[in-house]
Amino acid sequence: MRKPALVLPLLLLLAAPTFAARRAKTPPPPPPVTVDTHADTPSEFMQHPFDLATAQTRGHFDYARMKTGGLDAEFFAAYVPAKYANKGAAAYCMKIMETIHEMVDGYPQLARFAGSTADIRNAHRDGKRAILIGIEGGHAIEDSLELLRAFYRFGARYMTLTHTNTNNWADSSGDDPKHNGLAPFGKQVVQEMNRLGMLVDISHVSDKTFYDVVATSKAPVIASHSSARALAHHPRNMDDDMLRALAKNGGVAQVNFYPVFLSDEAWKASKARDEKLKAQIAELKAKYPDEGADFEAAVRKLMEANPLPKVPYTAIVDHIDHIAKVAGIDHVGIGSDFDGIGAVPEGMEDVSHLPAIRTELKRRGYSDADVRKVMGENFMRVFAEVERVGREMRGNAAP
Repeated sequence: MRKPALVLPLLLLLAAPTFAARRAKTPPPPPPVTVDTHADTPSEFMQHPFDLATAQTRGHFDYARMKTGGLDAEFFAAYVPAKYANKGAAAYCMKIMETIHEMVDGYPQLARFAGSTADIRNAHRDGKRAILIGIEGGHAIEDSLELLRAFYRFGARYMTLTHTNTNNWADSSGDDPKHNGLAPFGKQVVQEMNRLGMLVDISHVSDKTFYDVVATSKAPVIASHSSARALAHHPRNMDDDMLRALAKNGGVAQVNFYPVFLSDEAWKASKARDEKLKAQIAELKAKYPDEGADFEAAVRKLMEANPLPKVPYTAIVDHIDHIAKVAGIDHVGIGSDFDGIGAVPEGMEDVSHLPAIRTELKRRGYSDADVRKVMGENFMRVFAEVERVGREMRGNAAP
């Protein structure tokens, strides 16, 4: 006996909610976020506390200008000066990390502390600015994996393995080598960072240290604030072979905004200025042996009296462009170094000017999708992979 013709349409009607429910279970992709991976604002804040909710006329960063610039997440640097190496580095690191927490806790209506990619996206969803911590200077851990773990628990999500100083386990680009790259303990540090799900940052390291790190790391690494050496030959920058190795590793290079790292002319002028002012800097060190706030203010005044050549903000995009061509569009982002640099490019006077980078990228023909990658999503992909590797290495164990 044939079934009535209405049976099939009825069955399809009954099944419709099931199909709709299945579609509803597939969430849309999260909205893109803009991420800057390095600002030294905490050092500025410790010396001269200010209202982060109000747009300031000094410095490069506050939450008001962060919002104007459309920046969703910022890594505040827990910068530990080299003078603390082997002399209280861990205590100073903890002090500045606590300052960063205070900088967030004091502004709950504007900012939220973040420790993961999920935290960044949730803060963005809720209309808050995400603030994270990156330790700058591996001497902060005082050669202790236990301290490294403690700093991770307190919120640090990357560590720059060296600063301008070679430490006890890694050579710096700004100092004489002692280990031919990464010492055996340095390799343990990298592997423990992998296990924790902590980003390994190779800005400031020597070239040999860089290659040892990418050979050791089980997860992608980052250069939190480094530019392209092909355009500015400063040793802090990455040459094309390094950029290709970083791409093979799956990592990302975050372009630094300092004119000396963007322009060969500025780099040469900076070297000439250093030589010219060497005696005066030595006098200031003798006058202020602790190299504290008074010393830094005097040095800043001296530098301002001897300015570097002007560099336009489009030089930032020149470096992004170069890295995208050499390493691929998936391996470049932004790491401004705001409040840690003595000069900024014209047109990028503070964080509120970040949209100019988007505009220039689009003017050069980059698609909206590629602009989103450069402005944050490349970094988010790397961070998520670092988190995944950490979970895999730990099994079910907590960090």
